[in-house]
Amino acid sequence: MTREEFETLVGDALDQIPPQLAAMMDNVAVFVEDEPDASDPELLGLYEGTPLTERGEWYAGVLPDRIIIYLGPTLRHCNSREQVVEEVRTTVIHEVAHHFGFDDHELDELGWS
Repeated sequence: MTREEFETLVGDALDQIPPQLAAMMDNVAVFVEDEPDASDPELLGLYEGTPLTERGEWYAGVLPDRIIIYLGPTLRHCNSREQVVEEVRTTVIHEVAHHFGFDDHELDELGWS
């Protein structure tokens, strides 16, 4: 799978977020990168920022939060295009949920880990 195809899958996954939730996303950008940091080479996605639930009056003039979806580990983790599509969707939802304030434990309980 090419990087362009993978980026399209990430965009498609973002488009599947219900409009009411998508409208609530604030000051967040989504990126595709080839590989995560060498300390966690199988990381599929990462959220960096301040979740919406933790923002207060102090939250102004800051750089956007970042959601990063990693191409390499995702492709290594999956055996078919269909698996890549599903894994990208799951990873995007997982990272967007972090933006909304869900932690890994809550996401595990909901089946989005």
